[in-house]
Amino acid sequence: MQKAVCNRATLVKQGRVFRLFSENITLPNGVTVEMEIIRHPGAAAIVPLMDDGTILLLRQYRHAVGGYVWEIPAGTLEPGEDARRCAWRELTEETGYTAQAIEKLTEITPLPAYSDERIHIYLATGMTEAEQKLDEDELLFVHRVTLKRAVAMIASGEIQDAKTIAGLLLAAQRMD
Repeated sequence: MQKAVCNRATLVKQGRVFRLFSENITLPNGVTVEMEIIRHPGAAAIVPLMDDGTILLLRQYRHAVGGYVWEIPAGTLEPGEDARRCAWRELTEETGYTAQAIEKLTEITPLPAYSDERIHIYLATGMTEAEQKLDEDELLFVHRVTLKRAVAMIASGEIQDAKTIAGLLLAAQRMD
């Protein structure tokens, strides 16, 4: 299958995490269009499974959506960082726990219409307490809930974050 050809890419904005480009693209059908594309370094997300069968969920403030959102721990890959390493780091930084094992569940592309971001989703087991190290702009609270309750929160609309939905449903499937 043919790919699009980028005729020109202009950096519009260099942000702290991502870059916004305006790209002139010729699509496989021959049509030429201008598109705004977010170039993102990628991220890792983790479903932390405790020994008692509960999971750790975050209630995190997200200004873009105007309030607190239920999420699994996640973070952006540092330059050159392996996704698995990022998952280990973010798990400890955000929850104050570390894991004996991390297993990859999947990789998702949450916004393919306008971003190249890929999120690697992992299941963490063998949890032990560690030191939480939040960034100064992170406002979050860690909650322990059953996986069954978390899936019910998806069904009720309490959990709307895409990476969290994907991670929790895949973890629930793995536990069946």
